[in-house]
Amino acid sequence: MSTEATIRRQTPPIALITIAIVAVGVVLFALNLMLGSVSIPFSEFTKAVFHGETSTYRAIILDYRLPQAITALLAGIGLSVSGLLMQTLFRNPLADPSLLGISSGASLGVALVVLLGMATGFSNSIFAQGIIIKWLGLRWTLEGFAVVLAAFGGAFLVLLLILALSSRLKNMVSLVLVGIMIAYIAGSVTDILKFFSQKEGLHSFVIWGMGSFSNVSKTQLPFFAITVVVGAIGAFLLFKTLNLLLLGERYAENLGVNIRRSSMLIILVSGFLTAIITAFCGPIAFLGLAVPHIARFLFKSSDHKLLIPATAFLGMDLALFCNLIARLPSFEGNLPINSVTALIGAPIVLWVIFHRQRFSQTQ
Repeated sequence: MSTEATIRRQTPPIALITIAIVAVGVVLFALNLMLGSVSIPFSEFTKAVFHGETSTYRAIILDYRLPQAITALLAGIGLSVSGLLMQTLFRNPLADPSLLGISSGASLGVALVVLLGMATGFSNSIFAQGIIIKWLGLRWTLEGFAVVLAAFGGAFLVLLLILALSSRLKNMVSLVLVGIMIAYIAGSVTDILKFFSQKEGLHSFVIWGMGSFSNVSKTQLPFFAITVVVGAIGAFLLFKTLNLLLLGERYAENLGVNIRRSSMLIILVSGFLTAIITAFCGPIAFLGLAVPHIARFLFKSSDHKLLIPATAFLGMDLALFCNLIARLPSFEGNLPINSVTALIGAPIVLWVIFHRQRFSQTQ
């Protein structure tokens, strides 16, 4: 067999794979609207969605399932792209959005509001009143607003600290170690708050820590969607820099890349996506780690102009699939989304790793 034929056989049909990924996403999105704890017949589903008939089914689909499906779609995109940025920046296949302690900062912020607030009686006296506030044109319960604001504040403070320290550190390894230490410190403070918290506060915090795509209401969804889309676009605009970083820092500098400034920008985009998604959905595990590996395996490319949109679409598919599994009709309520993402994502990564090893041994 000629070399040209071998190359042609090994080159994946990118257009066909992309169409298949998008088609799977459309099917999963529709299934997320149709399936759940309440069974909706297909005829009633089409009437509610396409004919606009007012019914209980239409209210369930539009007010509950549609925002949850869109939230899962956006969270999958944001976390997967963020994980790809981290893996490329640190040249570490085990890097994910939580590597620099940003998720731990969000958890600490929520712990301060939920655990410390309930231990002092402040949260019980304020949240129990059911106050509704308006911010950025959105309606929030005071409790939901406080949790989202605390999570985003904790995550963003850690992000600012990482950015400040990155200007003083000489290499990425030191920055990773600093991020891990920050995560340990935030985790230890959170554990202390857990120890002194009341049972009600601990239960609320544990539920938040399991992650959920149902926390974003229909009125909050536009704000969440805009911020995630802006972050994803920012990530795509960095594809040239990411490609050059793969060649090594010294070679990238020779081509005119400012390594320190580019690294800070990549961390800022990845951290922003992680912070906003964690604030609204809780710490969602494994999507940022697993999906970039799947994208590289399917497309057999290291070009980020291709990998970033591929990772985004695959992250969308996996998040929708995990959300569908968590809401299967046989379960009462929703399963913790983190347990589903790990249960599905870990075997996929293991399969990709062993398949790559077998493929390299046959070369």
